[in-house]
Amino acid sequence: MPITEILSRNAQLYGDEVCLVELNPEDDEKRRVTWKEYELIEDTAKDGSRRTMTWKEFDEKANRFANLLLSRGVKKGDKVAILLMNCLEWLPIYFGILRTGALAVPMNFRYASDEIKYCLGLSESTTLVFGPEFIGRVEAICDQIPRVKFLFYVGENCPTFAESYDRLITYASADTPDIPLTDEDDAAIYFSSGTTGFPKAILHPHRSLVSSCVTEQKHHGQTRDDVFLCIPPLYHTGAKMHWFGSFLAGSKAVLLRGVKPQWILRAVSEEKCTIVWLLVPWAQDILDAIERGDVKLEEFQLAQWRLMHIGAQPVPPSLIHRWHQYFPGHQYDTNYGLSESIGPGCVHLGIENTHKVGAIGVPGYGWEVRIVDENRKEVPQGEVGELAVKGPGVMTCYFNDPKATAETLADGWLFTGDMAQMDKDGFIYLVDRKKDVIITGGENIYPVQIEDFLRRHSAIKDAAVIGLPDPRLGEITCAIIELKSGFEATEEQIAEFCTGLPRYKRPRKIIFAEIPRNPTGKIEKPKLRQIYCGKSLVQTQIEN
Repeated sequence: MPITEILSRNAQLYGDEVCLVELNPEDDEKRRVTWKEYELIEDTAKDGSRRTMTWKEFDEKANRFANLLLSRGVKKGDKVAILLMNCLEWLPIYFGILRTGALAVPMNFRYASDEIKYCLGLSESTTLVFGPEFIGRVEAICDQIPRVKFLFYVGENCPTFAESYDRLITYASADTPDIPLTDEDDAAIYFSSGTTGFPKAILHPHRSLVSSCVTEQKHHGQTRDDVFLCIPPLYHTGAKMHWFGSFLAGSKAVLLRGVKPQWILRAVSEEKCTIVWLLVPWAQDILDAIERGDVKLEEFQLAQWRLMHIGAQPVPPSLIHRWHQYFPGHQYDTNYGLSESIGPGCVHLGIENTHKVGAIGVPGYGWEVRIVDENRKEVPQGEVGELAVKGPGVMTCYFNDPKATAETLADGWLFTGDMAQMDKDGFIYLVDRKKDVIITGGENIYPVQIEDFLRRHSAIKDAAVIGLPDPRLGEITCAIIELKSGFEATEEQIAEFCTGLPRYKRPRKIIFAEIPRNPTGKIEKPKLRQIYCGKSLVQTQIEN
């Protein structure tokens, strides 16, 4: 079935129940009081930064936008791009696009004007929906995107070069459009993160989206009583596909605009959240804030919080052990996935396998996994090879890129470009990106292994390891280290700590600096290579 049918069902069964809450804590001074003080505030005074939507309203807004698009001639197979920060309008716009038979094309909110232009062209989008944060970026390319016929602006004070979404949908019909859809129809184009070059356009059918709903719900057991706190950007498959489990269960979700530890804990407390997906830096920030005394757990109502899970990047085992010191009752899961596999879940640890923290886990519900050599033959257990996955969420193709598709897909298998190994119990450990492997003196070195080791140091907040050119060895390992606030360390102290590593894995160079990460938490190694290797981003992209 197409994923839009789930929305129709929820609206019919749970129409008057709140399904989405948007929180803007930075705009609401009242959220800076203690929990006990907050309890005494009248309900009418709590809504300055809190907006809500019921399932019926969600369904109707999706229909209104669908009918607006249809009235402008948007048809099945067209592409409609979304360039919005997380907000209450985001998901109804997404589902409205799908109900026309068009493809939703979510875009990274960090894109500069030239990247927006590039991705609009790559996806062949004919319509762009954007918010106030992007007025300048969109205006700069208005006369350079001739394929884009319609620009819809979401927010107050609509710019003259666009049309007001808020005004126009009030006149559109709230009836469900009569557009036949099947689970094999194209549904969405997502973009790769671009950490190894220019983004690729990833095409998925409705079948992929529905499979993600099922996989997520099977893994984390969402029920109607759960409340999911969504913090990462909705343009990315990770955030939205974790929400899909709540969507399938018909349960509430909270969109939090902000990542400060105090805001996350208040949102969990005030909205009675039971499931939270965090990125590694956010989890570290919460723990650091607790240990500094900046937040006091007794001021929050957190007993209902049952599951904390992390994805998008390797998770240091030390982080989870530290987390359980403060949240001993929490279930924990690690999720691995790619936009090409419709986001998280093709591999996951499983809440019953916390004893295997450090592994990305086992094949997800409905998925198969292989670890292969350069000839795509399975390697013996314990050896490092490329991770390949097969399942219901594998992309159709890279849109308009048959060469890249042929390099990545074969016989239903998706070759991820990630290096991994499997232990005797069948658990998979991520070693590194295939393209990030450092070859020094003929030895393959996997940066993730060194990064995980470095993060065990009490003064280190984050670490990234790259290869620097060396005339004798080809490359040497360089560790860029970001220290925790208020902590100090010297190169000599870090070097001494690294004696715990095999000699050939020890960093030859240590640099103290901030670690750049993209919105989904991945280290932006092309930027680091540009800074420290003297390579331009173009050179890095060509090599990758």
